[in-house]
Amino acid sequence: MRKVFIGCLALAAFCAAAAQTPWQKIDHPVAGAPSAIGSFANGCIIWAQPLALEAGNYQVLRPDQRRYFGHPDLLLFIQRLSNQVKHLGLGEVLVGDMAMPAGGRFNSGHASHQSGLDADIWLQTPRQRLSAYQLLKPQPLSLVAANGRGVVPRLWRPETAALIKLAAEDDQVTRIFVNPAIKKQLCLDAGSDRDWLRKVRPWFGHRAHMHVRLRCPPSSRECIDQPIPPPGDGCGAEPESWFLPAKPGTGAPVKKTPPPLPDVA
Repeated sequence: MRKVFIGCLALAAFCAAAAQTPWQKIDHPVAGAPSAIGSFANGCIIWAQPLALEAGNYQVLRPDQRRYFGHPDLLLFIQRLSNQVKHLGLGEVLVGDMAMPAGGRFNSGHASHQSGLDADIWLQTPRQRLSAYQLLKPQPLSLVAANGRGVVPRLWRPETAALIKLAAEDDQVTRIFVNPAIKKQLCLDAGSDRDWLRKVRPWFGHRAHMHVRLRCPPSSRECIDQPIPPPGDGCGAEPESWFLPAKPGTGAPVKKTPPPLPDVA
């Protein structure tokens, strides 16, 4: 595996010298046993698999961008989640960005999604399947109010919380990033069943989708996992800290301290 790891990095270095967006120039998976390499925000993937575009329980958004590759564990997770959602009558799962054929960094929009273990799942679960044009030009629906302090009541639905909860309860999932306002609402709605909330972490953006992250597969020895989330449901002071007022006399909001690894989706 060490040779494969070095080969992956050498491929990145070669492409970096040849183009501004190196990983996007790789149009096919790197051959070898499937393996996530490096960290979520600084890595690549060997033998990434494409998510099937034709499926009965989910649809893939912006398929022309070819960001629907991932480790086989990620594909299995999407299949599990979409089957559960369909079985419960919650609608259709819409899958956004996963990874590129060899992983690596996108030219814009993501700092992570590099090792084939991250996927954006939209928080809309339509009852009817989208047309080919709608899939190419999807319109994200922000669930967060304009002031950023809460969700839009007329758009927030029980199906949304159920979708996030189903994903969080999957054993392979370690983190789900959502907007702080969405985390706050989930905390209010959860009731006594709160263990799953530990995995749901507030982060910038994420107004219309959740960013799901899987654990490193046991066979991926060069994969770097994040520490597990801290104990507790992550409610109370943690999400509220995102809504602190501006510092007196500056007009600037209180600066948030980023986690150890960049997590942007």
